[in-house]
Amino acid sequence: QVQLVESGGGLVQAGGSLRLSCAASGGAFSNVHIGWFRQAPGAEREWVAAVNWIGDDKYYADSVKGRFTISRDNVKHTVYLQMHSLKPEDTAVYRCAAALGGAFHRGLGYDSWGPGTQVTVSS
Repeated sequence: QVQLVESGGGLVQAGGSLRLSCAASGGAFSNVHIGWFRQAPGAEREWVAAVNWIGDDKYYADSVKGRFTISRDNVKHTVYLQMHSLKPEDTAVYRCAAALGGAFHRGLGYDSWGPGTQVTVSS
């Protein structure tokens, strides 16, 4: 099973940008699909974006479409989430997760999770 660790979170002003990284180890990274999720205090976890195992199919939640870009580097065993035009409502703990198949593009089927990285967007 692949182990995942996120990095790159922080405090940014509205309109700013951040790039999150999800580094994988311990498993067949190039065989799994990777998704990004976020959870704000008091809110349910929200699926944000996903990329398939090879990196040529990408999916986004409507709330981030056009502002966030997911990508992966299977040589570096890392998935990135580039976030632009950040809004205060993007504030949350962001976690990446791995899925072998199923409806990963709808936020389902994930069974390996990173601990998360905090993103705070000030107004």
